[in-house]
Amino acid sequence: MKPKLVEPAAPLAQIESDLDALFRDGKPIRREFGNGNRLHVDRPLPFLCVHVGSHQDAAFHAVSANASYLIAADIGLAGEVARLVARRMRDHCGAFLMLDIGELAEDRFLTEDIPFLPPFEIALACGDTVAERAALKRFATAASAREAKYRTPRVEELNPTTRAEARLLDDLGDAACLTVRFAPIYRVPGTKRVYPELHDLIVANMVDSALQAVSAFLRASRLEQPATHRSLGRRAYIDAVVRADRALDNVASAFDFLLAVTPINAEPAWLEFRAGGFERVPALLYRPLEFEVAAQKRTLYSVSLDHLEDPLLTKLLSEKQQELDLQLSMLAARETPRFVELGRALYGSVEPSLAARARTILERLPRVASAARQKGLDADAVAAAARDMIAGYRAAYPDFDASVEIRGDLPAGLLVSRNRLLVSRDTNLPSERLTALLSHEIGVHLLTYFNGDAQGLAIFRNGLAGYEGMQEGLAVLAEYLVGGMTAARLRLIAARVIACQTMLDAATFEEAFRILHRDFGLDDHSAFNVVLRVYRGGGLAKDAIYLRGLAQILDHLKNGGSLTPFWIGKISAAHFGPIQELNARGLLRAPRLEPAFLSSDSARPRLKKAMAGIDPIDMVET
Repeated sequence: MKPKLVEPAAPLAQIESDLDALFRDGKPIRREFGNGNRLHVDRPLPFLCVHVGSHQDAAFHAVSANASYLIAADIGLAGEVARLVARRMRDHCGAFLMLDIGELAEDRFLTEDIPFLPPFEIALACGDTVAERAALKRFATAASAREAKYRTPRVEELNPTTRAEARLLDDLGDAACLTVRFAPIYRVPGTKRVYPELHDLIVANMVDSALQAVSAFLRASRLEQPATHRSLGRRAYIDAVVRADRALDNVASAFDFLLAVTPINAEPAWLEFRAGGFERVPALLYRPLEFEVAAQKRTLYSVSLDHLEDPLLTKLLSEKQQELDLQLSMLAARETPRFVELGRALYGSVEPSLAARARTILERLPRVASAARQKGLDADAVAAAARDMIAGYRAAYPDFDASVEIRGDLPAGLLVSRNRLLVSRDTNLPSERLTALLSHEIGVHLLTYFNGDAQGLAIFRNGLAGYEGMQEGLAVLAEYLVGGMTAARLRLIAARVIACQTMLDAATFEEAFRILHRDFGLDDHSAFNVVLRVYRGGGLAKDAIYLRGLAQILDHLKNGGSLTPFWIGKISAAHFGPIQELNARGLLRAPRLEPAFLSSDSARPRLKKAMAGIDPIDMVET
């Protein structure tokens, strides 16, 4: 039995009603009307991207990545819907551009006997108005200028009289139209397979070029241009994005990576190491895993990212999926030689420039003479001060729902796990370090968790892939801004870099301890704590990120960068561009909170000094 064709009259009446609701109530349109036909408009916009034909090609994915698009299997229905939307949107916006995007029948330049990568074809056509010609010119310029990894485009005019790929939507009345056809270079020659990376590059190029064309069209039409063409992109998450984000969050919530690789017997291990004359590595004990790694991996990769209709969000979620996979692999390899190499993949090696900077800090800053440990603030005092600081943030933002727990299974110090601040029962903190440490843990780590939680996607509270370096850099900067950066603290951060480098160079636990204690002058207990952190789980290269992240944030400030974007959630330096785009599209909210320490009188001159350009060693004041 043949499938029943949908008569145009029915969807047109529905779409008329949808458009009324869009203009009246701001209600987005997401209308499915059979045979794979779909109209998506997330707000009134002066353009519509249209694709008629296959749902398996790159043109389909490029069109459906936009904030305003029409997918149609039937050209007759496409024309009816396009004309209706064009008329209503033009009346509302003052001008309107239709972008008819499809693929050429073949890649005319792809031949196996050419020993280099030839250009590929993009063919364009438009009407005769000044605005349409401006759109075509901008599209051509943008598509040609796009950085190419494999083949570069060659843009030419599409001649409907000589090419089979004529404009599909010729009968649009007086609606402005830009037709785009590109060669299917992402397909493996002679097969139905595709090159996934090349497919994604083509889609990204088409989406960006199309938005630039719309921006040029608006300018030529003497209408207000957006501040950036990216602001013409999506401003709403479709259900598929929310589901994928929630599913990844479920996996991320099933384990705490740092807790799982942190020894539960740090103090007994220190006593054992000292009793053995610092010559025998102590036995380290870990929490048993409460889940099966293989099962979590199956769940992780059951999360489909195929239909998110947003290349940028797809990339961010895919990166997070890969990071969670790597963390799970590390937990499966805990206390084995593989753990070190997987950690190197996750956190990177120690670059020579970072190691040199760490050595300079250790050599130039005065060594602190070994002495009996002085009595400082215990866990109860630190926890009480933490609850007070959290209460201040909660007064400004009631959803700042953080808790404080005192734990007996942690090394001395503090640790943030999602919305919890964990305080070790063995904590013995000098009183002058209290504000700095709480600003580090609460003013940065917890604050970005709750600001990220307010963004609508859990990935911004859990952290984009690779976020930890920038997080720790910001947290160490916070210590400086409140006047808590001491020579001993910066030496400790530098020592972590040296310990990571030493561990990655295959030194033993005892050898790393001797380097820090004898060569760089750390007291025996401090040297042990640094080495314990670095050799936990079998060898964790994470601790080099503190100094690396600090250097990155200082360079960012010196170059005129703002701290504000980093408070929206847990992001990395590599994601600054994507965050700017999401912000331009209206998908991100301003941070609900900024750190309290930024508004203090003591922080302002220090921040000004950092913005003028300083080295980490210049941050030491006491």
